[in-house]
Amino acid sequence: MSVFHDLTLRGLDGQDLPLAPFRDKVVLVVNVASRCGLTPQYAGLEALHQQYRARGFSVLGLPCNQFAGQEPDSEAQIREFCSLNYGVSFPLSAKLEVNGPGRHPLYRLLAGEGAEFPGDIGWNFEKFLLGKDGRVLARFSPRTAPDDPALLQAIEKALG
Repeated sequence: MSVFHDLTLRGLDGQDLPLAPFRDKVVLVVNVASRCGLTPQYAGLEALHQQYRARGFSVLGLPCNQFAGQEPDSEAQIREFCSLNYGVSFPLSAKLEVNGPGRHPLYRLLAGEGAEFPGDIGWNFEKFLLGKDGRVLARFSPRTAPDDPALLQAIEKALG
């Protein structure tokens, strides 16, 4: 089990969201926001989740309010927004910080010093593809759409 699988987040419902159940799954970790020009990517992320989940894939959405205050709502409001507007069924954490001194341990693992793809998160909807072992395989820019051929190819390769 990797360090990724040892972490526990807080879910939008306030309950623990352990990452151990993602062991042996390919995971697309995405920092998300409800009031961003890229917010419509939720639809594509949900489509990816539905398309590949039977093969051992999951999207993991991580709301963040660090980019122009584009995720200002409460966890309950975020959950309602995602459900009503995009039918999101993939796991969502409570809001967390992806950059700076309050950077969540998950983002220290994904993008911190010594990471495979280090560097600050540039904007909402930046994506990290993790293999079944929890290792980061690829990093995609916020503007990479969920149906981008390079992303789909990377998911297919990771799923084997």
